[in-house]
Amino acid sequence: MRNFRLTLAYDGSRYKGWQKQGNTPNTIQGKLETLLSRVLEQNVEVNGSGRTDAGAHARMQVASFRADTDISCGELLRQMRTYLPEDIGALELTEAAPRFHARLNCVEKTYVYRIWNSEAPNVFERKYLWTMPRELDMAKMSLAAGKICGKHDFRAFCSLKKFNKSTVRHAKEIKIERIGNELRFSVTGDGFLYNMVRIIVGTLVEVGLGERDMSTIDAAFETLDRQQTGQTAPACGLTLWEVKY
Repeated sequence: MRNFRLTLAYDGSRYKGWQKQGNTPNTIQGKLETLLSRVLEQNVEVNGSGRTDAGAHARMQVASFRADTDISCGELLRQMRTYLPEDIGALELTEAAPRFHARLNCVEKTYVYRIWNSEAPNVFERKYLWTMPRELDMAKMSLAAGKICGKHDFRAFCSLKKFNKSTVRHAKEIKIERIGNELRFSVTGDGFLYNMVRIIVGTLVEVGLGERDMSTIDAAFETLDRQQTGQTAPACGLTLWEVKY
């Protein structure tokens, strides 16, 4: 039995997220498992470094899977590139150490969230941006981002209502930069809860618009109340940017 490490990228616009679901075959994990099981003629279970949301994208997603096969990594990669849909790209495939697991061994992830901050339309990138024509206060958003950084219980920054595991995470860095008409939020941490990055961005945007006082961020960490944080930003602007081991 061999263990494989796969690096891939995908446009998540038409998918129901990473995680396979019983009511639809239209997920990234589902597409990968169906193809690999057919090519390798055995049931293959694929584990990703994280579960991207429906409509979100990945520049670098890492996955691992085990298979009893003699096929070379190069030949298997060639077949994946041949048969995967054009919006899922297999970038690299290598044989991993026996105990490597894409999710359990991951130590850091960076997500990038893009906002088109202009009244002028961005026709060609509209599927990958949240269009926000109103002016945003960069200084206030940066100050608010500083409050969010650090090791906290991020329960208030999660869309789930029931929790079976710890909701403590370490948000190591939140960087906000303007690139022309685009605002780019880079969020790095040791792990993320369901919708956590999108809620962080939604909260910062409300601060930038003057619709939310920064004191609510302190209240969110004190009360763990989802009502103290902002809207969940649209999934289309979110990209899993980098994964580290």
